[in-house]
Amino acid sequence: MKARYDAIYRDIRESIENGTYPYQGFLPSEAELTATYDCSHNTLRRALGLLRDQGYVQPVHGKGVRVIYQEPERTTFTVGGIESFHEAEERIRLDAQTEVVALEQVTATPEISFRTGFEEGTELTSIVRVRRIGGEALILDVNLFRAASIPGITEEVARGSVYEYAEKDLGVSIAMSKRAITVERATARDRELLDLGDIDYLAVITSQTFDAQGILIECTQSRHRPDHFCFRDTAVRHRV
Repeated sequence: MKARYDAIYRDIRESIENGTYPYQGFLPSEAELTATYDCSHNTLRRALGLLRDQGYVQPVHGKGVRVIYQEPERTTFTVGGIESFHEAEERIRLDAQTEVVALEQVTATPEISFRTGFEEGTELTSIVRVRRIGGEALILDVNLFRAASIPGITEEVARGSVYEYAEKDLGVSIAMSKRAITVERATARDRELLDLGDIDYLAVITSQTFDAQGILIECTQSRHRPDHFCFRDTAVRHRV
């Protein structure tokens, strides 16, 4: 029942972000929360598990669930989870617009295959998008989607959320993503499409995303103007 625990997770997350549940304070007890949301303990625990995984709370044995989230100084993207730009935009309430610069069908050449992991000859949908935040062009997204897995991507879909279209309209199960973060010198295309000023380097996240069958369905490079963003992950130590 994903919709139920996801709705509870989102509501508690919003209460943490707006300060209703302050940093280093404790959430209401499990009994209080299950009564508030009229849900089972298992449903609540799944919602709290998501909050823990994203670095919002930390269960403390014998005391409850402590809030460990602090408002970041910069726009924050979660690296450890699979989150579309549209989902991040909603989560952190960005004043954002997406411009589709290019959308075309391409075939994976040997060079594309080597660079992305798609098999040579694979039919792909190539999308280039500029993300404007507060009116400034700050992110350049270059996406390649496997056409057989996510067919029919239109400019309207690309302006919104390809993930939402894939999951809700096509029933695609997006399961895992591998990412690498590098710092790279800005290219001529970066300077043409982004508002860089005198900035010479970009923070670049390259990702490969797989469906539930382990098939590579997307390879994306997101190029960020570094002075506006931070990239967050949450790690849990597993003792042996």
